[in-house]
Amino acid sequence: MKDVNVPALVVFVLFFALVTVMGFLASRWRRADNAAHLDEWGLGGRSFGTWVTWFLLGGDLYTAYTFVAVPAAVYATGAAGFFAVPYTIVAYPLVFLFLPRLWSVSRVHGYVTPADFVRGRYGSRPLSLVVALTGILATMPYIALQLVGIQAVLDVLGVGGGENANWFVKDLPLFIAFGVLAAYTYSSGLRAPALIAFVKDALVYIVIIVAVIYIPIRLGGYGHIFDAAAHKFSAPGAKGSLTVPHGSQWTYATLALGSAMALFMYPHSVTGVLASKSRGTVRRNMAIMPAYSLMLGLLALLGFMAIAAGVGKGVKGYNAQLSVPQLFADMFPDWFTGVAFAAIGIGALVPAAIMSIAAANLFTRNVYKDWLKPSATPADETRIAKLVSLLVKVGALAFVLGMDKQAAINLQLLGGLWILQTFVAIVGGLFTRWFHHWALFAGWAAGMVYGTWKAYGIASPATKHFGGSAAGIPGIGEIGYIGLTAFALNLIVAVALTLVLRALKAPELPDETRPSDYSAEAGDEELKNAPEPVAAH
Repeated sequence: MKDVNVPALVVFVLFFALVTVMGFLASRWRRADNAAHLDEWGLGGRSFGTWVTWFLLGGDLYTAYTFVAVPAAVYATGAAGFFAVPYTIVAYPLVFLFLPRLWSVSRVHGYVTPADFVRGRYGSRPLSLVVALTGILATMPYIALQLVGIQAVLDVLGVGGGENANWFVKDLPLFIAFGVLAAYTYSSGLRAPALIAFVKDALVYIVIIVAVIYIPIRLGGYGHIFDAAAHKFSAPGAKGSLTVPHGSQWTYATLALGSAMALFMYPHSVTGVLASKSRGTVRRNMAIMPAYSLMLGLLALLGFMAIAAGVGKGVKGYNAQLSVPQLFADMFPDWFTGVAFAAIGIGALVPAAIMSIAAANLFTRNVYKDWLKPSATPADETRIAKLVSLLVKVGALAFVLGMDKQAAINLQLLGGLWILQTFVAIVGGLFTRWFHHWALFAGWAAGMVYGTWKAYGIASPATKHFGGSAAGIPGIGEIGYIGLTAFALNLIVAVALTLVLRALKAPELPDETRPSDYSAEAGDEELKNAPEPVAAH
């Protein structure tokens, strides 16, 4: 049994108690006139300004798993783990082009989810359904991985009675954490993570700034840190390298690009954007969000610091996910270790709350209302969304406790591949109505099947299947990100089949949007009722 780090645990619990109180008080923050509406519970009343949105999106996209996994990847593989830095740099200029359009059309028509937009744009309930189900499927393992981040912290803290303890006692802290999360998310909706994100992001910035100054001083400077990393990766039989190997540039580049394209296809990312109060708020946030990429670059360096500090050295099969929490425990005074662990723990609660809300919104609007109860009132939608958000959290908790953590990691890799297959329908639809809805459906199916099949065939030392995200690119002979190859297939099928269906004059469904909707500002919602929406443009 590990010794409990009491000072660190006390600080951790105090911060956790603070955000718990904030989560419940959030229901009184910007109190809505009609709380029994999905716009209020699931999108915070679409009222968040620039700074609230910035913290909300930062808390949403830069999760506890990011805090743990990015430096863990650098610790285990070296330069390959830095792919997250260029992909977040590429992402924001890319999404600057289309997210304001998505915000505008969603504001005019009251869309709560990306699948709502797909249904309105193409008039196709089946296409909307597969976009919604893909979003839920990709989000579930992402929620589960936030638990992996908390478990890493609790393990290093020595909480839970050790590996030989009764399973209930061992996981009791996790039950408590997510029980509280479920309660205040149910009560306050998106307002809870929006308010808590201020604390989470402040802690993350403080911890990382202190870490990149204090830890190198203790380790003898950055020169020694990079020397230690170079020594590890140059050893006989070592996996990874200090720079991207010659044969891995395609993998590195395609993984960064594909991940950038997928980032804002995730439902929780879209939820944060649609909660903004204006089109200008969205544009400003896409301009200032790269500040988080600077933080991510510094965060990745913690992997090299863990190597220099000797974390896990000589331990066969050491779990790289523990490298950063253990580094903090070894390097920081106990009280500041508690602050660092609180940053990771709260960094799990904020995105887990947003993800569960986003998944609940998708189920409520695009499964329950579209297919099960079309007559559902706004109050019915809110009630179902609250219940589903609880079920999503319970499912994620059961998944992590009942399955190997490697399965959660594998499924999260698949999640990025899967969610990228909604890009053509969503982003394509924001600029053109040229694609036929059945062609988009076929493209989505081709990308999903091909990507899943290729990923299934990849083995690693930890697993026989789904052991990686890169495979040969057909016709090129290079190794690249499977998700991007599947996306290319998706696009080719959608274009080819659209040409065929148009040549056959296949019937199309009505488009409820019009060109002016895509540049509308707050207050233009009345445009929805104006006559004669165009069928295609």
